Amino acid sequence: MGDSKEAGAESPPAGAAARGGLSLLSQGESEESSAQGSALFLGGNEVKSRAVVKYSSAPPRTAFARLEEKTDLKLPPANWLRESAKLGPAGTTILGNSKKSKPFSSFGMAYDFIDSVGNDVDVVSDSENIKKLLKIPYSKSHVSMAVHRIGRTLLLDELDIQELFMRSSQTGDWTWLKEFYQRLIDQKWQRKKKSKEHWYQKAILSKFLYYSINGDGAAQPVPSAAEQQESSSSDQTNDSDGASWPAPFEMPSSVSEDPSASSQGLKNDFVRNILWTFEDIHMLVGSNMPIFGGGRYPAVSLRLRDNNKPINVLTGIDYWLDNLICNVPELVMCFHVNGIVQKYEMIKTEEIPNLENSNFSTKVIKDIAQNILSFLKSNCTKEGHTYWLFKASGSDIVKLYDLTTLCEETEDKYQNPFTMPVAILLYKVACNMMMKKNQNKKHYGTIRTLLLNCVKLLDKSRHPQIIASANYMLSELFQLDEPKKEESSESPLNENSDESYSEEEEEMPDSDENGSYSTSSDPSDDNKAVAIIKSVGELSVPEKYKSIHQIRPSCTFPVCHDTEERCRLVLSYVLEGLKSVDSSIKKESDLPAADPNTPIPLKYEDDSTRGGPEGLEKQMALFLDKMGSLQKGNYSSQSGMIPGSWQHKMKLQLILKSSKAYYVLSDAAMSLQKYGRALRYIKLALQSHDTYCCLCTNMLSEVLLFLSQYLTLCGDIQLMLAQNANNRAAHLEEFNYQTKEDQEILHSLHRESSCQGFAWATDLSTDLESQLSVSCKCYEAANEILQFSDLKSQNPEHYVQVLKRMGNIRNEIGVFYMNQAAALQSERAVSKSVSTAEQQLWKKSFSCFEKGIHNFESIDDATNAALLLCNTGRLMRICAQAHCGAGDEFKREFSPEEGLYYNKAVDYYLKALRSLGTRDIHPAVWDSVNWELSTTYFTMATLQQDYAPLSRKAQEQIEKEVSEAMMKSLKYCDVDSVSARQPLCQYRAATIHHRLASMYHSCLRNQVGDEHLRKQHRVLADLHYSKAVKLFQLLKDAPCELLRVQLERVAFAEFQMTSQNSNVGKLKTLSGALDIMVRTKHAFQLIRKELVEEFDQPKSDESTPAADSSPSLNREEVIKLLSIFESRLSFLLLQSIKLLSSTKKKTSSNTEEDVLKTNKQIYSQLLRAIANKNATLLERIDILIHLLDQLARGGGSGMQ
Repeated sequence: MGDSKEAGAESPPAGAAARGGLSLLSQGESEESSAQGSALFLGGNEVKSRAVVKYSSAPPRTAFARLEEKTDLKLPPANWLRESAKLGPAGTTILGNSKKSKPFSSFGMAYDFIDSVGNDVDVVSDSENIKKLLKIPYSKSHVSMAVHRIGRTLLLDELDIQELFMRSSQTGDWTWLKEFYQRLIDQKWQRKKKSKEHWYQKAILSKFLYYSINGDGAAQPVPSAAEQQESSSSDQTNDSDGASWPAPFEMPSSVSEDPSASSQGLKNDFVRNILWTFEDIHMLVGSNMPIFGGGRYPAVSLRLRDNNKPINVLTGIDYWLDNLICNVPELVMCFHVNGIVQKYEMIKTEEIPNLENSNFSTKVIKDIAQNILSFLKSNCTKEGHTYWLFKASGSDIVKLYDLTTLCEETEDKYQNPFTMPVAILLYKVACNMMMKKNQNKKHYGTIRTLLLNCVKLLDKSRHPQIIASANYMLSELFQLDEPKKEESSESPLNENSDESYSEEEEEMPDSDENGSYSTSSDPSDDNKAVAIIKSVGELSVPEKYKSIHQIRPSCTFPVCHDTEERCRLVLSYVLEGLKSVDSSIKKESDLPAADPNTPIPLKYEDDSTRGGPEGLEKQMALFLDKMGSLQKGNYSSQSGMIPGSWQHKMKLQLILKSSKAYYVLSDAAMSLQKYGRALRYIKLALQSHDTYCCLCTNMLSEVLLFLSQYLTLCGDIQLMLAQNANNRAAHLEEFNYQTKEDQEILHSLHRESSCQGFAWATDLSTDLESQLSVSCKCYEAANEILQFSDLKSQNPEHYVQVLKRMGNIRNEIGVFYMNQAAALQSERAVSKSVSTAEQQLWKKSFSCFEKGIHNFESIDDATNAALLLCNTGRLMRICAQAHCGAGDEFKREFSPEEGLYYNKAVDYYLKALRSLGTRDIHPAVWDSVNWELSTTYFTMATLQQDYAPLSRKAQEQIEKEVSEAMMKSLKYCDVDSVSARQPLCQYRAATIHHRLASMYHSCLRNQVGDEHLRKQHRVLADLHYSKAVKLFQLLKDAPCELLRVQLERVAFAEFQMTSQNSNVGKLKTLSGALDIMVRTKHAFQLIRKELVEEFDQPKSDESTPAADSSPSLNREEVIKLLSIFESRLSFLLLQSIKLLSSTKKKTSSNTEEDVLKTNKQIYSQLLRAIANKNATLLERIDILIHLLDQLARGGGSGMQ
């Protein structure tokens, strides 16, 4: 029925249904808009007009009763002055006994259509006010209107000076305005009485309308005065009950205390609210014009005219605008003479501008509308200010005053009765914009300005709830959980600026050239009026104010250049909100009674009524109790707030917001490595949260998640403080510093709670162990919270992060205990056995590693689990090392305990490799584990080789185990992959081959019997020696090791020579040994290079120790090896000379003679060099290199 497109254009406002007699549009009403959107062509000039009925309380339209000629309108009809739904308020308003002056009529509409205010609509007003403005250039009558700006919207209300000044003598409300008016405008002001003719015309029109709706003439009972009063009072009651804003905001005290307050209450009294678009101006207009319909005329307006008086321009414009606003296509005029009906005439709306004596241009009306709007838009710039547009009767000058500024010059700035309705409207518009979930952030600047102006208008002591709520919404505008997008504004607005439109006061439009703002000749008017239109004729000039007609964009949102600035702004609003709440609790008895059933429209309100699963609070209480935090009952407010009261709800939201802001501040400080500051902020966040827990009667899972996040961050901070102990003084200073704002917020928190619930987590300790354990405790607490409800499954990412951190901190603590154990071990005397303290530390360390491994495995983090297994392996090796010191060093043997722990270490390393699976998962960790595993095997083998457990095992068994361990170490030692560790791997592998070769060499010397085994050992020794040499030759920093291996090979050759009987065999072996000697030249060249570099360094005090401490060259070692080398070379050369001399007698060849000659020369030079005790190390090496060159060229055994 009523679901036509007008009704669908916008749903009825909240609370609309509660108003007496409101209904959806009827079928008849929907016809009214059948011409919606059509452009009406009037008088040849095209004027675009479109009207959409947003709300109507009128009944279905009926045809008017056409009165017979000679009907006497002076006689009252039977139904006269009885309430009629068909006429609505029109029947009584025409008589003038209704409340004519309604300074708040536009506010009633604005409250009902809050979506339109501040954004889409340019003007909200009564249609009578619109008509009065558009008739200014044609009319001599006075104009007096209040103008208010809300965002982009202007609210226009009639300001009946006569009526208000009458009231001021009784109430004193408008005294200041009366004084100003008398001083500047009309010094001899007195009330002007309306003529008898005026009342006569009113009465006749009223009777005419009642006749027109009462065609059948049926008599209707006249209600008694008492009934009328009762019905009107019940209407008012319904109105107040149905208000859609929170109860304490319904009626401002300045209005409600007044006996005639209901006459200007914030009600939408219009029969119709119409969205009227006139050219490019969008207006929300209230109209009470009766519309008749039926038959051939679906919609007509009815007018009564005195036949003796022609229609003038003013009347014509009046009729035309009424029909345009209500989208009525035709006008019916009934002419009378002295109250006797003469005739009826039908006129189409578009013909009205061309009527005789009433000719006007629609184009001019359009220009007037645009000019007036531009004038007001560009001068009424301050939101929350009451402007007064005034034109004196018979004057051509229109002036605009800022009444708020004038009022502030008086003693009480709250004397302006508009203050409260404007503040409420600003608040409601901001609320409405905030509620839109898909609200674009570009509107945040507008919302912020609305709220700042709302707060600025209100008296803190009288309206704490609105101020607290507005401050909370201001804090909500700043997104804390994501980086601020600064797309919404190009130029930053000063955060303390209370002006809505930062540009407008600075740039005056170019209309100065046209003289439209030129000052009046009277200097007394000059300094008070905001702007003046010198002549009403200017309003008819097309595009006179075109340059400023365009509505300015919404004001800018402050650009916060960093997170700290954003959070500080949020906290400043939170603090103001908390102050309002706290001040209202102090004086609760002075506050108007709040309706606990009326919710404050806040963002989290829906959540707080929803509640989590049953038992959540109990679980939380148990957890808090375990943490030593919950010292009181479920709900405990020290200030005496009543659960469910607006103060309780608001304080909860503000406290939660402060905790979030402090958390973000802490996170930001953490990223800047300001750990002391980060701990201070997270302490404040947790103190806020603790207070929230004390006040909250229904813990939300969302809030529990916040707590888990706070504790996680707190754990991070404590860990970082532990790792940055060297900067402790600076961190402590940052931790103890506090701003005045933080102190005040903390003071507000202390009104409700001791805030000690999380003190254990936020103390700045100087002890490393306690810092690490507090960090671990924080993560454990965060994890425990996630076990409640289904938080773990709802927030898998956070859960994984918490477990990762738990694994990490347990690793840190495990390493801490492990290092302590290692330190104790290094301090302990070698002969002493393992202390209990060491064992305790091992247990603690092992327990931490085990738990950490479990944490990582539970979230399938193979890499980190492998690292912890690797660390456990290291712990096992430390345990093994601790058991090696028992007994005398000379009698020392590799103990079973050592073997046990080393094997355990191997098991953990192998587990780590299994955890990783393949090298591809994490090459660096894979290589690290392989290296540690290789090291463990190598250490085991080395210890078994060096401290053979001969008392427990046979030599062969030990050799077998050593060989196996060495080969396993080689298996996990990657010499081929190019990496930073490659030289280490090559050195390790070379050392392993060297040790194995030495072992087989030793076996060969000590073994008797089994020739097959001896042969096998000889082959293996030779193989490993050659491999060791190859690897050592790849390294540039191991010349001594290379020399040692080569000397051992020579010794091996000498040993073989002892078992040879034939000279040929001996010569062959000798030749091989000398060949090895020649090849040592590479090692000597490396040693020589390092010695030269050492000598070349400046011989200062600083560089000498640096050279000595160089690990690359051990001078003593070099001298020792050099001596051995010289002796072995001289021995080999001597043997060679002997053998060659003996064979020369039997068989002679030139080659052998040459070799013998060369060897003799080299031998004699070598002996001389050895005999020269004064030669330096470098000189000795140079001689050797020279001799080896000679040997390479022509020496040897002669059996090449």
